[in-house]
Amino acid sequence: MNPFVAHASGADETMSLVMLFAGIWVGWIGWSRLRGTGFSRLPRWGAWATIAAAVTLVITATFVPRMIVGPATPAAVAGAPRPSSPAKLAFVAPKPNAKESGDDMTVQINLQNATLTPLTTTAITPDTGHIHLSMDGSLISMSGDTLQVIDLRNVSSGEHTLTADFVAADHLPFDPPVTTTITFERTSG
Repeated sequence: MNPFVAHASGADETMSLVMLFAGIWVGWIGWSRLRGTGFSRLPRWGAWATIAAAVTLVITATFVPRMIVGPATPAAVAGAPRPSSPAKLAFVAPKPNAKESGDDMTVQINLQNATLTPLTTTAITPDTGHIHLSMDGSLISMSGDTLQVIDLRNVSSGEHTLTADFVAADHLPFDPPVTTTITFERTSG
């Protein structure tokens, strides 16, 4: 995990961000004093001390929070067994073998026994995750929503397969996969 691209998925990342911004702020105070643009009551040696403290904060923001808080839930290990999920998926729209002629198509999915989360994290649970939507085997959407509008302007006429997968919050599938498939026909407008 990179603390500079944190998304507040853990206490260690939050602490890293606070330390990083504190370091920037303290460094700005020292730099402003040395340039003579502010903080005139701060002695020059104090300005150098604040810059040293700022550098220390920025550098330690990368490893000290993890040492204090401890590691987050371990990341998925290649080859490790995946959890199973009680979730069930079903297409509400489109209906099976629907004929679609417009520029877009509304896709509505019914998700039971689970909830969607907008966060990506390695702290996975069997009942939280995302929906991946594929058309003809190509991923077209990774969403935290059961209602989506799909652009059909570049989809050729003919029969197409739409697949929805409920995946864990780390974007990897459950075992067994939670999936549902439907076919629809794209017709000329």
